[in-house]
Amino acid sequence: MESVLNKIRELIVEPMKEMDIIVDNIEWVVEGKYKYLKITLDRVNGIDIDTIVDATNIINPILDEHDLIKDEYILDISSKERG
Repeated sequence: MESVLNKIRELIVEPMKEMDIIVDNIEWVVEGKYKYLKITLDRVNGIDIDTIVDATNIINPILDEHDLIKDEYILDISSKERG
């Protein structure tokens, strides 16, 4: 799965960079019967919910086009928490 996550990172880094967004972390998490692809994004001044929606609208079609994960999963895109 690590190679798949690395490929996903390669695919989304540039489109996110165009939005001044940093791809902070990508992980595959299994919780019970649910599988999650969790992508954490960051930006210098933080990210608001509208930007998360915009990023999701860019990332989702990229994932669909390349179809790297054959399992059904929930795409979870969030911002990096700030302390």
